[in-house]
Amino acid sequence: MWRRYAPPQQQYYAPPNQNQYAPPSGQPHYAPPPGFPQPHNQQYGQQPVTQYPPPNQPYPSNVGPPQFQNQPQHFQPPQQHAFQYSNLSGKRKALLIGINYVGTSNALRGCHNDVHNVKQFIQQKYGYQEDDIVVLTDEPNSNQMQQPTANNIRRAMHWLVQGAAPNDALFFHYSGHGGQTEDIDGDEDDGYDETIYPVDFKQAGQIVDDEMHDILIRPLPPGCRLTAIFDSCHSGSALDLPYIYSTQGKIKEPNMLADAGKGAMTAVTDYMKGDLGGVFSSLSGVGKKLLNGDKVTQQNRVTKASNADAISWSGCKDTQTSADASEAGKATGAMSWAFIGKLGPVRFIVWL
Repeated sequence: MWRRYAPPQQQYYAPPNQNQYAPPSGQPHYAPPPGFPQPHNQQYGQQPVTQYPPPNQPYPSNVGPPQFQNQPQHFQPPQQHAFQYSNLSGKRKALLIGINYVGTSNALRGCHNDVHNVKQFIQQKYGYQEDDIVVLTDEPNSNQMQQPTANNIRRAMHWLVQGAAPNDALFFHYSGHGGQTEDIDGDEDDGYDETIYPVDFKQAGQIVDDEMHDILIRPLPPGCRLTAIFDSCHSGSALDLPYIYSTQGKIKEPNMLADAGKGAMTAVTDYMKGDLGGVFSSLSGVGKKLLNGDKVTQQNRVTKASNADAISWSGCKDTQTSADASEAGKATGAMSWAFIGKLGPVRFIVWL
């Protein structure tokens, strides 16, 4: 029976949008957006940090709602044919991150709204409880622990998977800037890792897809569901899952000639925009894909495999940018709005 074999984990692409936002032109598309001011203490509130230890210290067991504290995390290598689907009958936990980069020259408008919309959706549609949801936004009323800094994001990711068990349903949503940076460990066929930008990225750096995979995917036991939504640029493989599905539901296999053609078209578009950094990056990525062939893809299907029931949805491919939109008179991310709009009318089926 085909069910004996672990099916590939799935990443879905939403159709590309026309009105796009991305890091400013004139910079390499994997560079941070310029112009972000140094954060001031009053921006992050004055409340003392009592829950979390200093950076680089062991992760505490007393983080998150009381019912999830002091629970062990499960780290285990995947075993062949041990994959299990989640029946979603266990506990539900959610982490929602929305960053508008308030007060900067490259501020976004809809990321806070995305978080509030998604939170309302998963509570009303899928029964997620207030006490089981962690929200990080750079809104004025967010206290120090609610700010989407690099440390807070990492700690919240650890909280999300802490105590994960078979048939649990975990939900992760990120809306903010995304980018790319040079791959240093050889697991990207185009030579670039995908990243997300915490609010303090100028001081703390970006968070790379390799690290997000290690935190959010590797600890999960068989039969635990993780659903991730990335409403950000260059987010096609933001969790480094080994299988990518097209919008037609088919596994996408490496196609060197097609990728080379698309890369060349991207380079032409960047040149017409005056983005010389983007031209160099696109052509460099094409060259690395042609040299590597599908070797990296096959390697990742072994090293990035998991027995958990993990699915990631993204607003665009790794080479594309996502879009801000206006819906119902409010700014919103196109991916977040489309996700809610498509699943909202579906009845009698538990997806998340």
